[in-house]
Amino acid sequence: MDFAFGPEDEAFRREARAWLAENLTAHRAADSAPGRRAWERRLGADGWIGLGWDRTHGTYGNRAATLAGQVVWAEEYARAQAPARLGHMGENLLAPTLLAHGDANQRRRFLPAIARGEELWCQGYSEPGAGSDLASLRTAAVRTGAGGGYRITGQKIWTSHAHEADWCFLLARTTEGSHRHHGLSFLLVPMDQPGRIEVRPIRQMSGDADFNEVFFDGADAHADHLVGGEGNGWRVAMDLLGRERGVSTLAQQIGFAAELTHVIRLALETGAAAEPVTRDRLVRQWAELRTMRWNALRTLGEARDAGAPSAAKLLWGRWHQRLGELAMQVRGRAATLGPYDWSPGRPYELDAEQRQFLFSRADTIYGGSDEIQRTVIAERVLGLPKEPRP
Repeated sequence: MDFAFGPEDEAFRREARAWLAENLTAHRAADSAPGRRAWERRLGADGWIGLGWDRTHGTYGNRAATLAGQVVWAEEYARAQAPARLGHMGENLLAPTLLAHGDANQRRRFLPAIARGEELWCQGYSEPGAGSDLASLRTAAVRTGAGGGYRITGQKIWTSHAHEADWCFLLARTTEGSHRHHGLSFLLVPMDQPGRIEVRPIRQMSGDADFNEVFFDGADAHADHLVGGEGNGWRVAMDLLGRERGVSTLAQQIGFAAELTHVIRLALETGAAAEPVTRDRLVRQWAELRTMRWNALRTLGEARDAGAPSAAKLLWGRWHQRLGELAMQVRGRAATLGPYDWSPGRPYELDAEQRQFLFSRADTIYGGSDEIQRTVIAERVLGLPKEPRP
């Protein structure tokens, strides 16, 4: 694909840049949960949510944008260092899935609220013992009667922003005794069910707690909120995961570039850049990041490839880990010290580089571990024999 930004794209870039500059001023300090929800509503009010949605089935309050326009918005949003999006799961994962697999009633019910930034979603996939190997999940959804809906029992884990979400799209086993990817269904579940849904934040070694355990104890899901038909959940879920690494990958790379620039600045300040091996590592990080960008732009314009998302995940996961390690190296002994003097009763704090290093240790695990990504490439792309499974 000849991916170039034309005059219309540059005009759109100027519009996006101006809007962000004007609106970020009021929301820059609003880092609380209510402030972040208000920011989602601000984005929705001016049509910035859902730029890439397929408009075949109609519009839902969002503006239209070409693929290039979507890239422009994602890059300008990242460059402006705008707040991390709470609405990512609903906008970029669930909405395209409902457009592809949902019915008209589901699209009318959920898409406008996502486009307005009013309802937030989380993803209920991983479970203890069923993370990268999602097909071994055990959460069960049992019919409550003819047309009455489902009663859900089980546990999900590593559920991003579940403590702030209004709804959860989840994969559950609706056929008793089924195995692997058979007998699974894709359900939309309201999170406001006291006594039936419990959310427990997971404290990470970086000190953050954006991930959660979610316990379903007879939680209700309406029959009309079954997407794609009973027993077809695996197909729907895999299609959703195929959308996980698209335009947002380019925005992620803008963030990576900012982190790399910061590490280079640190290397110059500490004198580490004068050391040949360190200088070589910095150059390699820069060259690899440019390669990832060109590859992401190339794959955006191609037919969906089963191996492309896995290859991209392998590339950026290890790249980001190496950048975290490099940040610690260029800081030397100072990297082992906290930014503040410790005193009894004072919480332990980390600076930006230490938090980046610790969080990046999970980059090769979450979103599908490196081992699973290599298996996907081997089996689905290269046609190698499948690994034996129980």
